[in-house]
Amino acid sequence: MPTAINATVARQTAAGSVPSATIGTTEGAGGGTGGIYSAIISRNQPIISVKEKTYEELHKKCLEKNILYEDPDFPPNESSLFYSQKSPVKFEWKRPREICENPRFIIGGANRTDICQGELGNCWFLAAIACLTLNKKLLSRVIPHDQSFIQNYAGIFHFQFWRYGDWVDVVIDDCLPTYNNQLVFTKSSQRNEFWSALLEKAYAKLHGSYEALKGGNTTEAMEDFTGGVTEFYEIKDAPKDIYKIMKHAIDRGSLMASSIDTIVPMQYETRMSCGLVKGHAYSVTAVEEVVFKGEKIRLVRLRNPWGQVEWNGAWSDKSEVWDSVNEAEKIRLQHKVVEDGEFWISFQDFMRHFTKLEICNLTPDTLEVDKFQTWTVSINEGRWVRGCSAGGCRNYPDTFWTNPQYRLKLLEEDDDPEDEEVICSFLVALMQKNRRKERKLGANLYTIGFAIYEVPKEMHGTKHHLQKDFFLYNASKARSKTYINMREISERFRLPPSEYVIIPSTYDPHQEGEFILRVFSEKRSLSEEVENMIEAERPLHSSTKAYEESEEQKQFRNIFRQIAGDDMEINAEELRNVLNNVVKKHKDLRSEGFELESCRSMIALMDTDGSGKINFDEFRHLWDKIKSWQKIFKRYDTDHSGTINSYEMRNAVNDAGFRLNNQLYDIITMRYADKNMNIDFDSFICCFVRLDAMFRAFHAFDKDGDGIIKLNVLEWLQLTLYA
Repeated sequence: MPTAINATVARQTAAGSVPSATIGTTEGAGGGTGGIYSAIISRNQPIISVKEKTYEELHKKCLEKNILYEDPDFPPNESSLFYSQKSPVKFEWKRPREICENPRFIIGGANRTDICQGELGNCWFLAAIACLTLNKKLLSRVIPHDQSFIQNYAGIFHFQFWRYGDWVDVVIDDCLPTYNNQLVFTKSSQRNEFWSALLEKAYAKLHGSYEALKGGNTTEAMEDFTGGVTEFYEIKDAPKDIYKIMKHAIDRGSLMASSIDTIVPMQYETRMSCGLVKGHAYSVTAVEEVVFKGEKIRLVRLRNPWGQVEWNGAWSDKSEVWDSVNEAEKIRLQHKVVEDGEFWISFQDFMRHFTKLEICNLTPDTLEVDKFQTWTVSINEGRWVRGCSAGGCRNYPDTFWTNPQYRLKLLEEDDDPEDEEVICSFLVALMQKNRRKERKLGANLYTIGFAIYEVPKEMHGTKHHLQKDFFLYNASKARSKTYINMREISERFRLPPSEYVIIPSTYDPHQEGEFILRVFSEKRSLSEEVENMIEAERPLHSSTKAYEESEEQKQFRNIFRQIAGDDMEINAEELRNVLNNVVKKHKDLRSEGFELESCRSMIALMDTDGSGKINFDEFRHLWDKIKSWQKIFKRYDTDHSGTINSYEMRNAVNDAGFRLNNQLYDIITMRYADKNMNIDFDSFICCFVRLDAMFRAFHAFDKDGDGIIKLNVLEWLQLTLYA
């Protein structure tokens, strides 16, 4: 059996953050939303409500009315600051014109020296901003032009962020929290410059509050600024050409950060004697070589988001080694003796002191080679639903197979003449959604990962969800190195052209959440969620032979006659009495009987004349169905508890002849399972009765068999209310 190994590794965090990442490893072998029920299955809500006007419309309206914009969705009060505490002191919300004279949005271009950390543990976010300023094209996307405190000022600003495949525009007013007329959070080194403070406010709004920004990985913000894909390097295990990789990253405009991990919580953001800070994020702003005493020395330039506290060893601002460097080189390397948080450090010292390197690539081009490539990307949105599609990792074979499944077709091999094998290169990135925004509801990052299996040739081209047995007897072809509680994990792979299935999952089962799965490939590929066709097996026509009653059926007829009376028809209340009398005779079926609501559904299923009653022949037909469903129930009620696990409901539904997609399985779980994710016999039968009735009704309306029906409101209400 696979064994779970839980380890704790340090990661870059800021003050007030969770200090460690939980990793699980697996051993051994080894959905989505949409459709007609989109109103039932609520999707990720837009950042700015649809009723709200765009920035341009709001800006124009404020100018016409000569008023300053006030943001109703992110008001200047406690709710925008904190969700788990109260302000330690009384903050005043002020507009820049109330804070200083002659406020400016950007002075002399947005650059990394404009960012100084305030009283919020979000160095990870500020380190990402500093990296962003090095790429002017990206910067202008995040910070739209033509925003000013002078021309057409109306107290309104906007910023753009990448969110799970889309770019969203976040509109804010310019009220900022202050204490003693000083900005509380991020500020510029120049008192009258405000772009960084306003960018931080927009990002706080995106996540619900300023407090939501406490603690995180730099790559999270990097991806939100770029839509790029991140790769991590543990420096102690870094490849031999890591310097070349870093150099390529800078040259290609990738965003890069580094940190010094600590496993002691009290040491977060603690300054060491060398001037470096533990548990703190630094921006990597340059990678260069310099000639020193006839030798080439590799250097790395870093920036502390505090805007102060620098490295004091060799190649620091005041280091004597600079005396041996000619003036032209100093100018090229922008060497300055100033306490601005930025400094040079030798690559050798960087590798000795720092523990983690994070690189956000704008495209998945490998940084180990010189060539640029064209990548194709497919984006799939999905979710894990407790009791249905939240199956956990491979360590849980009874539920792992129920996770969302995504088929990956690798169609063309790479163009690499040096590679003797026929290989396809691709990168998989799994990102969990909205966990930071939902922190105030108690949400934390799940421990996530994924596995990749090759689909048997006989199943190529099909869209069938792979079943439990497949994963019991087939090993994965590739998988994420670890399961870890980060927003996104990514991994590069090289596999032969074929058809594969990607299984994204949380480490433990029963954990609900949304995710986005991105697949980048060098050559043409296709990635899509596995969705069954929605259909039901048509029953065979009954035999024309005379129906011979068994002894059991004769007893049913007698019970039926006693309850129905002379007209030999029964209503829902009477049907309940008949069925419960019958169920009592089945000692092996642990059930407390049928609820009245279930019996009403059964009447609706069999009632062909709309009388609200059924006759004995209709009852007998119904009982035949119930008996066949009862056999299925017993098959999965292995412990004879009178219930089946909601994960097994997929197989039970399939055995009964119904083919549903992931969303419908989610609905069945939400509708019929109890709080322990179990389905009792009454709910089980009620579900199958409802499925049978709705499929029969649909086929009755679908006269031409094209799978599409048209109903007026009366027909729709008659159908749904009665069923």
